[in-house]
This record gives sequence, C-alpha cells and structure tokens, in this order.
Amino acid sequence: MGYSEISKAAIFVGILQLILIEFVVGRFVVEKNSLRVTSPDSIKGTHDSAIGNFGIPQYGGSMAGTVVYPKDNRKGCNNFGDSGISFKAKAGALPNFVLVDRGDCFFALKVWNAQNAGAAAVLVADNIDEALITMDSPEEERASAKYIANITIPSALIDKSFGEKLKSAVNGGDMVNVNLDWREAVPHPDDRVEYELWTNSNDECGVKCDMLMEFVKDFKGAAQILEKGGYTQFTPHYITWYCPQAFTISKQCKSQCINHGRYCAPDPEQDFSTGYEGKDVVLENLRQLCVFKVANETKKPWVWWDYVTDFQIRCPMKEKKYNKDCADGVIKSLGLDLKKIEKCMGNPETDSDNTVLKEEQDAQVGKGTRGDVTILPTLVVNNRQYRGKLEKGAVLKAICSGFEETTEPSVCLSDDVETNECLDNNGGCWQDRTANITACKDTFRGRVCECPLVNGVQFKGDGYNSCNASGPGRCKISNGGCWHENRNGITFSACVDNEEGKCSCPPGFKGDGIKSCEDIDECKEKKACQCPECSCKNTWGSYECSCSGELLYMKDHDTCISKRSTEVKSAWAAVWIILIGLAMAGGGAYLVYKYRLRTYMDSEIRAIMAQYMPLDSQNEVPNHVHEDHA
Repeated sequence: MGYSEISKAAIFVGILQLILIEFVVGRFVVEKNSLRVTSPDSIKGTHDSAIGNFGIPQYGGSMAGTVVYPKDNRKGCNNFGDSGISFKAKAGALPNFVLVDRGDCFFALKVWNAQNAGAAAVLVADNIDEALITMDSPEEERASAKYIANITIPSALIDKSFGEKLKSAVNGGDMVNVNLDWREAVPHPDDRVEYELWTNSNDECGVKCDMLMEFVKDFKGAAQILEKGGYTQFTPHYITWYCPQAFTISKQCKSQCINHGRYCAPDPEQDFSTGYEGKDVVLENLRQLCVFKVANETKKPWVWWDYVTDFQIRCPMKEKKYNKDCADGVIKSLGLDLKKIEKCMGNPETDSDNTVLKEEQDAQVGKGTRGDVTILPTLVVNNRQYRGKLEKGAVLKAICSGFEETTEPSVCLSDDVETNECLDNNGGCWQDRTANITACKDTFRGRVCECPLVNGVQFKGDGYNSCNASGPGRCKISNGGCWHENRNGITFSACVDNEEGKCSCPPGFKGDGIKSCEDIDECKEKKACQCPECSCKNTWGSYECSCSGELLYMKDHDTCISKRSTEVKSAWAAVWIILIGLAMAGGGAYLVYKYRLRTYMDSEIRAIMAQYMPLDSQNEVPNHVHEDHA
C-alpha cells in the first residue's frame, strides 16, 4: 500500500533537518555562565556551566545559594512533594540550589519539579564525560507545554567530574555555597546593543510557534522604543534549508521549496495533500525580510515589528488568510512601498539564487565567537546566543545587560514603557479624520488597533480597515458612518438610530446607504402624477405635481378637479354650516328657556301650598283649644 502523505512529509522533514545538521555540524556554540564555589575550601574555585534554554537566567546579575542534593528522587523525574521533600529556604537563609542527576526524563521536567518544591535554581550533573551541551526544552505535545512555559527559575548543566565533587561535599556534611554569575554572559562593550531574532512566520507549528508569536507581540513596544532611541540595532533572520539535488524534481521538494530547491521549509501540517505548503512559509519569510529591508531604507526599521504582529493577527493559517492578498493589505495599511517589497522578493520560480535568502543561509553559519543557529527561535545579543525563556522581561534584561554600565536607557530601569506609535501614520490603524476618531491606542506593549468608545457609542470592526458606530446615539457621531448630504439648508442622512446600526437611504432616495444615496426621479419612473391632466416636476428627495388651466391637483386621489366645482362645493358647504349652526343655537335656547320656566313654576307652587298645610321644613303650630285648666 505504501507510505501515506503524512509519513512521506515526516520523512522528508527529517531529511531536511539532517541536511541542516550536516550543514552546520561542529559549529554549535554552548553559551555558558560562571559558577563559583565559595565554600568549602576543598572545592573552592570557578567552573563553567551551560545555561539552560528555558526558565529565566538572571542576565546582568548573579545569585548566591546553598547546594542541596536530595536523598530520594535524585534525577528529579518525579514530584518531590510526593516524598515530602521541600527546598524552600528558611527565613534569613540563602536560597537552595537543587543538584539533580541527568537521565530518565527531560531536563525541563527536572527543573519544573524542583521549582514546585521551592528551589531557587537547578544544577544538572552530567552522567557521561563530555563537553557541556545546551539543555533545550523538548519538542512535546501541548500536554507538557504548561510546565515548560511556566518555568521561571534558572538552570545550568555542569560536567560529570564537577558534579561528583559537589555530591561528595554535600553527602559529607559540608555546607556548599555557590554563586551563579551571568554578568559576563553577554558582552557589554559600548552604549549600543546589536541583537537579532531568528524567527519564522509559520503560526501552526505547535508550542514553540505559539511562544514565539506571543513574544513578538509583547516585546514590540520595548523593541521599538529601543530602536527609535538609537539604543539598539535589531535585525530579523529566518532559517531555510536546501533540497538535495537528487530530489529537486520530486513532489516533496516542489511543494516545500522555491528557486528549484534552493530554499525550503517543512510542510506546516506535515501532509502534502492538504493545507498550506512549505513554500508558502518560505515566501512569507522572504516577504518579512523584504519588509525589514524596505523599512530600514526609510530609516524606520521598527516598522517590521508592526508588520509581523499585524500579519499574525489578520492573516492566520487557521482562518485560511495566510496569503499574499492579506499580506499586501497589511503592507498598505503601514504605508510601505509594495512595489519595492515585491522587487526585493524577486521571482521564486527561477533556477537561480535569491540574494536575500542566500544571505540568510550564509548568516546561519556562526562567525567568531557566535555559533551556528540550529534552535528556532533563537535570540542573539551582542553576538552571543540568548538562553532562557523567550519572554519580554527576561529578554529585555538580557539586552539591557549588553549595555556598558551607566549607559542603559530608561526602559532598562523601569517596566513602565510608553510608546507614541500612533503619532506616525496613525500606527496603520483605522481613523476618521473628519471626526478626529482613531482606532490606534498606545500601550506599554506597543500600539494596538481597537475600535474606540466615543461619548458612550461603541465602534465595531477590525480596527485596521473599518470601525462603525453601533447602538443608540451613533447618528450623532459622523452620521454613524452612513451617507449624508446637505441641500438648501436641509440635511438628509441614511443613518437609523437603533441597535442594529444599519444605514438605510431616506424616503425618496435609493442606494447602499453607506457610500451613496441617489435621488429617485419619481416623475421619470412613473411613481407619481399619473392622471392625464397632471404634470410632474422632480425635486431633491421629493417631487411636485400640478394641473393645467383651471384645474387643482388632489394628492390623496392623484387627480385633477375643476376650481369652479370646488367653489360651488365650498359655497354649499358654507350654507350647510350656517344652517347647522342656527339649529344648534335654537335648540340650546329652547333648553335654557324650558329649564328656567320649570324652576320658576316649582317655587310658586311651593309658596301657595305653604299657606294651607305645614311642610316638613316648618315647625308644628300649637293647638290651645283642647288644653285643660286646673
């Protein structure tokens, strides 16, 4: 049945990696820091240790501590807490540096377990006699990414013989005090630091790609301040491989390489039958290099940071936007010369060298004290490869340690980094110049493009190409982004002030309501004045109908009638109004008369009756005729 496409991709990626190793074999330089034993006297002295490529080394500083060699779990592959072991130092005591043996599990897992038990640093003793190597984080699945990303203590590898001396001293009951010193890990000859970042535009390669993208976004603000102030000279680089001559016409080479196999990158999904191809990554890497070159020519190299952060936000692989069209949109938004960038990229189909990528392959080979670049991503500061977690604070500390003492810029002395990127080309974000509204916002991480909140009205959009007012009150701000026009002192607007936030042309107009609303010609379209005697005249947003001669126009019935019949009807209407008024007046008078007459008669009858019989309201008249006398 043969290999699947995924198997073929994985094999070919392995071949490319072997080519890279062959290309740079013997050139890898281990970055070291000094480890000095201060007691006991029997092992006092200075030794080399290899800085781990995870955690946070204290570049520019030093740490003093006491070495602890655990009785159980000496390789550190298990949780120390399960054995009741704690390395937390007591109050007033030096912090504990845990010594563990190499073997059985990843270096990073050893350090993670020691950190959880309270260790301040970790020393890993080699188990074979060999030159020091760099402890790197493993290429693991996301299940282990959590502990790798959360290692915050420094670590170092020491050679086997020195490790045995430390173990003997600790087991013999001696207090072993050591000092880890990173002050000379990065050279600091002058008041400017040169540093470079070996990166990749692929955003779907797992944990390391996620870490790299997050770092670029977080470090952008500090990097741009350092570059604009002339404190640093930054250069981005991209690793590429070449395809063996025997495979240049294969499907694998054609899908992963450009310029006939000269510059290659692994397939992002390691599956040649689906998704993006390796050559897509090579082309975007080349484009980002050319963005830097063109920006550098205009004396604004820091724009590279804007491009790569905006590209990863706007053009991710997972949304199928990782392509030239999306990249061109980012380039235009930042005001860069697209034609110069395309000229810099050249033709990827030619059977010849690409000048830009050829320089990159040459730069991968170490020169002087700097070793070859084989780990991706890699940061090089003053020609020394940075080791440790790729995190803003740790990297900034490493860069700042490269300045000559007392020449550090203020950004190295405070975490309160302020940027003013919105002042230059509005940071490439959306803006409404008329209303003086912008989506550009300066933060300590650099500028971000977020639609603003203005006078209680929230704008919605991507922040780069568009922001539209939404919700009640939106029409008060630039007419909610809708069409509007003023004619003869009257303003016509397509904005509808509701939650939906739609733009709808007003009555008498037609269009999309955003860019245009055209006046409807009701006369021409036969929507008004349809009676034979009618004549129609179109006006802005409305129309007027009239009738010829002695005729009058009745709008409700869309018809013309005679003025004379109108006058006769008006006269009869007046007569009827008068008659109805007289009738109502007579009826009212009769009712008043009847009411008053009846009231008068009732009072007269009551007076007459009162003379002949007592009423209930009168007192009884006394009768003396039948009164007896004694």
